[in-house]
Amino acid sequence: MQMALKDRIKGLIVETLMLQMNPNELKEEQTLFGPSSLGLDSVDALQLVVMLDKHFGLKISDSNVAREILQSVGTITLAVEKHEAAKKP
Repeated sequence: MQMALKDRIKGLIVETLMLQMNPNELKEEQTLFGPSSLGLDSVDALQLVVMLDKHFGLKISDSNVAREILQSVGTITLAVEKHEAAKKP
């Protein structure tokens, strides 16, 4: 897993959602939604979907897919890596 990509995603999450925390405080496997999570809501999820499209061209149109991808920084990073790999000829 690319450290630079993961760090970029952490930074984008903090910036996009205007979280009052340092991107380094975001743990790779920390859940973003639900109990014992970062406490994000559906509006935050929508903002993350828009951010992933804008910065990585990753389009998420299905709510079940979004639920899978937006579980944690790790799952978002994996989805971006798969998307990037699929774009290469």
